[in-house]
Amino acid sequence: MNTPNWYASVMGTGIVATAAASLPLQVPGLRAFATVVWALAVLLLLALTAAALAHRRGHHLDPVMAHFYGAPPMALLTVGAGTLLLGRDVIGTRAAVDIDWVLWFAGTLAGLFTAAAIPYLQFTRHPGADRRPAFGGWLMPVVPPMVSASTGALLVPYAPAGQARLTLVLACYAMFGLSLLASLVIITLIWGALVRQQAGMVPTLWIGLGPLGQSITAANLLGGVAGLALPAPYADALRAFGVLFGVPVWGFALLWASLAAAVTIRAARDHLPFALTWWSFTFPVGTVVTGTSALALHTGADLFRVAAALFYAGLLAAWAVVAVRTARGVIRGELTSAQGGQVQQVPGHRLVVAGGPPQPGAGQALGGRDRDAQAAAGLQVVHAEPLAR
Repeated sequence: MNTPNWYASVMGTGIVATAAASLPLQVPGLRAFATVVWALAVLLLLALTAAALAHRRGHHLDPVMAHFYGAPPMALLTVGAGTLLLGRDVIGTRAAVDIDWVLWFAGTLAGLFTAAAIPYLQFTRHPGADRRPAFGGWLMPVVPPMVSASTGALLVPYAPAGQARLTLVLACYAMFGLSLLASLVIITLIWGALVRQQAGMVPTLWIGLGPLGQSITAANLLGGVAGLALPAPYADALRAFGVLFGVPVWGFALLWASLAAAVTIRAARDHLPFALTWWSFTFPVGTVVTGTSALALHTGADLFRVAAALFYAGLLAAWAVVAVRTARGVIRGELTSAQGGQVQQVPGHRLVVAGGPPQPGAGQALGGRDRDAQAAAGLQVVHAEPLAR
């Protein structure tokens, strides 16, 4: 449990809580439920961090697992936002704000590092990177700054007035742009891989929703607090930008969700074994919930209120299924006993799985039972590469 992709469980659990806190259609007991889920995310974060510190092992040179180093920063940021939105009911506002500041700075610094370091390693150190098709995991290291932008907006009212508050707002917008432009490049590559039928790790296609939904959330949250740091012309423009940017991107998010769902259903018909990559069904959908809720707040449109509730219902269903399957896998040892770096072979090809780089060699086709075992262990198949002739 010391691989970075485990932190996706914290992200997926935390977004269930934070999305509920901002949902435009509130029902009795929802906030209490969200607070319990936030507490669960806190416990998961502490447990995984303790396990990672006790069994430190670098995965930065693994061409697949390295991308998931973006998960720990987003886990910190998500739990921090939940602490501010929900934890204050338990520990008080002052303590919640202080904790969120610590987690925000830690997550932001770590996220900025992964956004630069992981692509650099991909360009220079990962073997066979030029032959490996894009998959959703490539987005993981560049999305954390977008999460920092949206969660940083929540802290703007608590920042000292003047230059400190202005710097925070401008820094959040800079991180918004950093993550958005990098994500658009990668989403284009993923689309191209899908056209060539090379994209793998089907659940990770849903990660494409992450930067889309999170960018809508960030643009609207920052627009809502821009007036606390910027003069009227700019504050009004940024508030309008949240809607003018958010609605078109929301439309593209619906298209991406439809395509991801269709591809997932098609893969499920051929059998889609459980793996940690299934957490991709949770956090990205949660960002669409928060983005839709922000649009509902700024436009007053019933369309977005209803859509946010429907997306949240889907998020809850996905989280419940994945959380139960993960708990069962941990109890049975299926998710904790596997060793990374395994590669199975098919005749004339090398079959690449998360946890290890491709290695040439002879071997037999990977049988269904072996494939299922590797997938259950979180070593999801990415793609088969033909051996050089």
